[in-house]
Amino acid sequence: MVVIPCSIRSLSAIAYGQADNLLTRAADVTLKERRKLVLVVRETPLHRGHLKSMLEVTEAGGIVMPPVPAFYGRPKTIDELVMHTVGRVLDLFGVEHTLAPRWGEAPAR
Repeated sequence: MVVIPCSIRSLSAIAYGQADNLLTRAADVTLKERRKLVLVVRETPLHRGHLKSMLEVTEAGGIVMPPVPAFYGRPKTIDELVMHTVGRVLDLFGVEHTLAPRWGEAPAR
């Protein structure tokens, strides 16, 4: 399961088991069944409470992946930045794609 974008409110609810809506319930079941859960957290800056929630969800088996733009590939458009983040999410699930090169690969332009 991927939550993209994931608000801090949703992250906190998932981290502390507050399964009070469809999103948080689905994430709760995903963690309970030891399946992969990726939370693409959209908000910054972060304070101590946010970081504690991130730690809590990570200890429960989730993956916190902020959408940090990668400039090493020298993107020319916003779309290339977005596709890089989407490609990284797909990589976490082992899904083949050509959205963005992996580290050490030549760009497929």
